[in-house]
Amino acid sequence: MTKPFTKPSLPGPGDIYQAVLSNGLCVLVRSNFNSPSISMGGYLPAGAIFESDKKLGLADFVASSLMRGTQMRSFDSIYNELESAGASLGFDSGVHNTSFGGRSLVEDLPLLLKLLSESLQTPTFPKGEIERLRAQLLTGLAIRAQDTAELADMAFDQMLFDGHPYARPSDGFPQTIQSITRKDMQEFHRLHFGPRGMVIAIVGAVHPRKIVEEVERVLGGWQVPGQQEAYALPPHRPIKKTIKRHHTLAGKSQSDLVIGMVGPRRKDPEYMSASIGNSVLGQFGMMGRIGDVVREKSGLAYYAYSSLNSGTGPGTWEVNAGVNPANLKKAIDLIERELRRFVKHGVTKQELADSQANYIGRLPLSLESNSGVVSAILNIYRYDLGLDYYLKYADLVRAVKRADVLETARKYIDPQRLVISTAGP
Repeated sequence: MTKPFTKPSLPGPGDIYQAVLSNGLCVLVRSNFNSPSISMGGYLPAGAIFESDKKLGLADFVASSLMRGTQMRSFDSIYNELESAGASLGFDSGVHNTSFGGRSLVEDLPLLLKLLSESLQTPTFPKGEIERLRAQLLTGLAIRAQDTAELADMAFDQMLFDGHPYARPSDGFPQTIQSITRKDMQEFHRLHFGPRGMVIAIVGAVHPRKIVEEVERVLGGWQVPGQQEAYALPPHRPIKKTIKRHHTLAGKSQSDLVIGMVGPRRKDPEYMSASIGNSVLGQFGMMGRIGDVVREKSGLAYYAYSSLNSGTGPGTWEVNAGVNPANLKKAIDLIERELRRFVKHGVTKQELADSQANYIGRLPLSLESNSGVVSAILNIYRYDLGLDYYLKYADLVRAVKRADVLETARKYIDPQRLVISTAGP
């Protein structure tokens, strides 16, 4: 008696269908007939990396305008159709890419793809909608100017990445948003929106070949001969000594701080050991050692944790905390002491085992939904990790040794070369 075929729960090369259309657009599909819905996500290389200093926020402005009106439909028409189908579609922008995501029932996928196609290819940037959106963006920047956590983050990036594109805020400044014209938006769209480098992933109760045919029908004819390619990132200039900056904001009852350094890129071989080390440092349980020392034992912080932010270029490895202004120096001293301890002794055997078990145990949970699988597929494709990445994931996690974590920590964390950014009264 033959055993029935059991589909693996983790996505891999056996069930991720991949096709590249003649115009360069890559389609990734995975079937899941346990759900009557689909999730869609993707990106194309049209991010803030292409902006000039005088037009910071342009990519975000354009991405936010794509569904404000197309050659075929008005703003109201687009959202009325989505609402009547119980579907969703949206765009966002980052440093490197403009991304999109949506959900619908299977029978409404043609509508979702049609709206995606129209928004990408034929946005009209209606003057009235642009001015309403500009007002919203300026309101957001006014709120940012009073947010101590946002200001500390922004100053941290400016110091750490001085002279590098990553130093610039992708949402711009009030003066740059004010300077952006409709013509600027049309030109940015003309130069940077196109099928080359675009990726779309769809997961749900669908047959992969039929989905590729549907994407081909609505987007296969999209041609942009003059679509510009992203330039290579300049090298990051290392920090030579600890640098500090405080942004004074009167009348605030809380100070926020960011202490950190450059971290690995997502594809660097030491990424996994850095990630697991970071879990011990300031994520696992009650926010790891940082949370335990600064918040739980000393009572100095409202929140305290560490994070590893890795992507295409150099990432950040940072500690964030919100404290009573009177405790700012004490909190900084404790965090610096904990970083010195971390690079001297690394992690314990038990800390490593606990974090590894947590990593392996939570992976299936992150892949329970169609949207979770879409994110996972886009992640491994964007960073060229291999379609079998999640099949190998548990082994990759278990392969990390205490010595690996210590070596990686010492490579990236130098207590004598930190960037310390604070904001508050």
